[in-house]
Amino acid sequence: MDRIEKFEKIIGYTFRNKKLINQALTHSSYANERKNPASCNERLEFLGDSVLSIVVSDYLYKNLNVAEGELTRVRASLVCEKSLHVFAKQIHLGDFLFLGRGEENTGGRERPSILADAFEAVIAAVYLDGGIEPASKHILRFMPEDVQHPQKPAFSDFKTVLQEIVQKNPEEKVEYVLIGEEGPDHNKRFVVEVRLNSQVIGKGKGRSKKEAEQLAAKEALELMGYEA
Repeated sequence: MDRIEKFEKIIGYTFRNKKLINQALTHSSYANERKNPASCNERLEFLGDSVLSIVVSDYLYKNLNVAEGELTRVRASLVCEKSLHVFAKQIHLGDFLFLGRGEENTGGRERPSILADAFEAVIAAVYLDGGIEPASKHILRFMPEDVQHPQKPAFSDFKTVLQEIVQKNPEEKVEYVLIGEEGPDHNKRFVVEVRLNSQVIGKGKGRSKKEAEQLAAKEALELMGYEA
């Protein structure tokens, strides 16, 4: 059984057009080494992102009777890179990727960004090959069983939620600024402000810069009227 057949067995879908799944599994590093950049999965990733968003949005709309802000929060937690990385590992996606020598030698098969992008590319390949029904079936297998409880999303990634909201207005820019550190070295706290177009919209304090950024984004979401 070759690589494609093994992967098809794992995801439970057989492609009529094998070129689509080959392209979905081809990272740009591999395509560039073979001087055929058009064969990489970046265009499929673009389409897969949209298919993923509409399927998850439809699923949440039908299964969660909550306000728009809460739907946005839950969706963002399910389609962020962190979640897609987890989903990709569930189907051992990294084992089937075509990578260039550089990426292969530096751990590309485990890199979250590569796996998340390839996961979206596979969604697009299924969609183009079989339509929205098999694409939806493929995506929904990864949805958490407790989706009826939005207070417990897959990941509480407040930064991703805030970024999704802000991106609706391309002229606006969000940045996180470390404004201070408190406490001794063994118990240090970092203080971070999140700014929208240079205006402070949230502040957070945490044991790490990342935690402080997440708490700052959470405060900003609450200020904007979203239940974080």
